[in-house]
Amino acid sequence: MLMYLCTMQEKLSIFIGRMNKLGVNITLGGNYPWIYVDEINWKRVTERFYGNHGFTIAFLPRIGEELMFTDIGEIFKLVRKYTR
Repeated sequence: MLMYLCTMQEKLSIFIGRMNKLGVNITLGGNYPWIYVDEINWKRVTERFYGNHGFTIAFLPRIGEELMFTDIGEIFKLVRKYTR
């Protein structure tokens, strides 16, 4: 189970690190099983996607499953919108 948690955290860390390299500061939040984008470049995200409380980028996986992002295209549309 520990490997499961590390893999999920690593995927999210890689995503945040790559956004930082592009000059995008991104803050994530969560409420089981959703992982939301809270802020992009210190601007509060107000859009809703796959959830009632925020823009969902991923769902916490069940044991033995891998973390999957909801829709990379929609995530980058949101990033573009908040970085203009």
